[in-house]
Amino acid sequence: MDRRNFIMTAGAASQAVFGQNANKKITTGVIGVGNRGSHLMTEVLRQPNAQVVALCDIRADRLDAAATKAASAKPKTTSDWRKIIDDKSIDAVYIATPPYLHVEMAIAALKAGKHVYCEKPVGTTADSIRDLIKVVDQSKTVFHVGQQLRSYSQISAAIKLIHEGAIGDVLFVKAQRHASADLPHDFTSADWYYQKEKSGGYLVEQSVHNLDACNWAIGQRPIRAAGFGGINLYKNSPKGRDIMDHQSITYDYANGVKLSFTQMVFHPKGMPVGGQTINVYGTKGSVELMNDASFYSLDGKVQNLLTPKVEQKGDAHTTVFFDCILNGKPSNADVRVGATGALTAILGNQVCEQGRVINWDEFGVDV
Repeated sequence: MDRRNFIMTAGAASQAVFGQNANKKITTGVIGVGNRGSHLMTEVLRQPNAQVVALCDIRADRLDAAATKAASAKPKTTSDWRKIIDDKSIDAVYIATPPYLHVEMAIAALKAGKHVYCEKPVGTTADSIRDLIKVVDQSKTVFHVGQQLRSYSQISAAIKLIHEGAIGDVLFVKAQRHASADLPHDFTSADWYYQKEKSGGYLVEQSVHNLDACNWAIGQRPIRAAGFGGINLYKNSPKGRDIMDHQSITYDYANGVKLSFTQMVFHPKGMPVGGQTINVYGTKGSVELMNDASFYSLDGKVQNLLTPKVEQKGDAHTTVFFDCILNGKPSNADVRVGATGALTAILGNQVCEQGRVINWDEFGVDV
């Protein structure tokens, strides 16, 4: 069975289960209810066809806060994530734990027959991502990755126009994720965030969104990369830190496009050209994707919006997840989208660490 038919069959099976009873609530468990997990739980609470029935976290304060917010559904609470997976009454699971736990939990949930919303990144190593893809391909349930930009209406519309030739042939992409400071060193996730083994570092934990959007705009994944990075400002701060505070990476694509990507955490507030940008340069002109999708013609005579501004719904990506479950629609952020984004970020880390050009094929992962 080819992948397209597999997705259609899995979607049909999901629709067969839920389509017979339009009023059935999709019972949902949330594993990890810290900052991101509690936000995702709030999105689930807004869904008319979903019900939060179980919550999991190792911190009692987070668990209590989440249970209070979801009190109308009277969710069960636990500190053992396996109890969520083993609960046969739960249809869908959200995984919003530290990244190094994503693959283990996602595989367990899929094998238990759950629909899975897995926060980005899908994994922190190539080997674990390879294992996850195999399990997803054998599963009959929905697997949806938290690459939220895939559900941003304006970005989606702009990239569709880019693919249709609105800026001509894509030549080059310049993108960045520049913050004015490190995340607080005493914030509640600092016990794992600054350890590369657990978070993957800024590039994997955060910039994976930006890199995914770049791949999407180019229409391919990179074939190789080179770059440099390090810790120049936050040396051993917090103590034991091993994630870089800046990186500069060039990705090379099979169609000749190059992506120049930089991330840093010391871009001063108020200094121009900070924040997040993705400039896509083409033979007819260029567009900036992350802000207002403005188009600039190559000769400088035309400047307009490539696509009209739209008000973005905050829970759009969660809505897509439940639509996939209820109506059998394919995910716009499936395992291969998630894997490609994560591996692009992992590749960026590896070239900075090893100081050499690294080819994508060295991963040995089929995406």
